[in-house]
Amino acid sequence: MSETVRDAAALGTVPAPEPPPGARKNAPRVAAASLIGTTIKYYDFAVYGTAAALVLGPAFFPSGNSTVSTLAAFLTFAAAFLARPVGVVLFGTIGDRLGRKRALVLSLVLMGVATVGVGLLPTYDTAGVLAPVLLVALRLLQGVSMGGEWGGAVLLAAEHAPPGRRAVYASVPQIGPLLGFLLSSAVILPTIGVVGRDAFADWAWRVPFVLSTVLVVVGFWVRTRIEESPVFAGPATARPPAPRFPLGALVREYPGRLLLGVGAAVGGSAVYYLVIVYSLSYGPKALGIPQNTMLAAASVAAGAAAAVVIPVARLADRVGRRPVILAGAVGSVLWVLPMFGSLGSGDGLLIGGAFTVGLILFMLMFGPIAAFLPELFPARLRYTGASATFILANTLGGGFAPLVATWLNSHWQSPLVLGAYAGSLCLISLACVLALPETRDHDFAA
Repeated sequence: MSETVRDAAALGTVPAPEPPPGARKNAPRVAAASLIGTTIKYYDFAVYGTAAALVLGPAFFPSGNSTVSTLAAFLTFAAAFLARPVGVVLFGTIGDRLGRKRALVLSLVLMGVATVGVGLLPTYDTAGVLAPVLLVALRLLQGVSMGGEWGGAVLLAAEHAPPGRRAVYASVPQIGPLLGFLLSSAVILPTIGVVGRDAFADWAWRVPFVLSTVLVVVGFWVRTRIEESPVFAGPATARPPAPRFPLGALVREYPGRLLLGVGAAVGGSAVYYLVIVYSLSYGPKALGIPQNTMLAAASVAAGAAAAVVIPVARLADRVGRRPVILAGAVGSVLWVLPMFGSLGSGDGLLIGGAFTVGLILFMLMFGPIAAFLPELFPARLRYTGASATFILANTLGGGFAPLVATWLNSHWQSPLVLGAYAGSLCLISLACVLALPETRDHDFAA
């Protein structure tokens, strides 16, 4: 059976039936719980990204060359992204066969153990080569955990959503990465202010990691008390059976949608990680911009982007996913060069303004994608399909972005090269979204 015919059968273009009344009643609480969990997970990831930019290179990869140390730290950042596909297989199988809630709780616990473990690690001066080995091992565990987070969080919210509001509810967890970054900055900046930069580089960098213990306990409590998705609420015979190996079925049955879905999200991933992670290292080290200035600029931009998530999702529910995502892709292609070019000014207000516009355009892509990617696949493969497309896009566009950017700037010492790199990936996203169908009216129960 061709992919087109199968899509027509599995993803009917009729309005989705209403979820049960209980699901509608619980939808806001489920969306809030998904947001809390996603915020915690991305706090953990943001803390590592910021620490990699600031201190982890010298602490775990000492070298006479600061670029080499930073590159090594960003390699561990990328390593977690390489482990994410393992999480897609593991948690996608759990989520499609046993339920969304169970997969989300397990992934949260795994992330908490790995993040707190990083905060307790000995450095290279204390443990020698064992220190970076343990750091990489814990980063791989973080990556496995993240491979199961996004798909489950957006699905749990979307599958509880009232009719005509699926993009809004699915987008709520999308605020989590931005809030996670803001929360990490809210911990890191005061810590640096209280103990000083030398003490932060020496030992206080551990504080944000260890504080994750409290957040994970809260997240675990919240997630164990929410209702399972309506897809799994009834008897097993009432829902489409998931295959034994969902990823294999996904690759075999929907290869086109899988590849195009990855491409649709790759540009936004690059923009986000270049602004939120790489610029925090690049600005101070290459351009002499104060560290606090870069953190403040990125934080203001993240706050503005978080504020527009729900309005953007409402628009996507009204006019469709594709028009909004396409507008964000076109805007990003046009804006990334002046946005990263603003770094050459060294002016905090100009950089903050440019980053703010850039992340708002990014959110036009990123907000609706939470409904768009799951809607590309039938219920029996939806956890795996949503996770695989988003995680692979995040790995290719985001995980390697700091690494690629570091290499590019070692050859072409201009912030404009960052814009050229991000812009090329946004063009790929633009082309892939154009090749995909509108999904707003697809039957989400099929």
